[in-house]
Amino acid sequence: MSDTAAGAATNRIASSGDLVLAYPENQKGIGSVILKPDSRELIAGVRVQPFDVWPDDRGFFLEVQRMGQGLAAHFAAETTQISAAINYAGTIKAFHYHLHQTDCWVPAKGLFQVALADLRAGSPTFGKRNTLYVGALRPWQILIPPGVAHGYKVIGGEDAMLVYLTDHFYNPDDEGRIPFDNPGIAYDWETQKK
Repeated sequence: MSDTAAGAATNRIASSGDLVLAYPENQKGIGSVILKPDSRELIAGVRVQPFDVWPDDRGFFLEVQRMGQGLAAHFAAETTQISAAINYAGTIKAFHYHLHQTDCWVPAKGLFQVALADLRAGSPTFGKRNTLYVGALRPWQILIPPGVAHGYKVIGGEDAMLVYLTDHFYNPDDEGRIPFDNPGIAYDWETQKK
């Protein structure tokens, strides 16, 4: 048994079928900062795609998703849920994960520091963390597969809105929560450029 597999077995969180989730053992930090949608540093299965924003003198328009196309093309219309969350400046919402559900996040207003951590014990990127700065200044959608812990911090001085699609209706039995300061994920929520 490899050291990674042995560690994953002792730090096990949850499982479903072949998917086994475990706490990683990271040093404090933010992982790889993703600066382009096709970065080689992305966690396995995470996908990023820019979306268009059309501003004019009345405000702006953005197209959240066309069903059957884009990052959420595989989401079935009869089980897709679309939700939105308004978040106050400085808010941290982290971490949670799913065993079955895939999320597609669309930052519609404001700026988010998105934190991802691969909890999938069998993944080639197990334990890896990604940080993405997305929102008004970087309009990217993010597809987050099951087993990848996700959370965010609203940065800047304005409130932010996250619109998200899920490929399953909300099921509390499929959602696990991990404190934002979990020592295994060891994500550093402090300002990095002091």
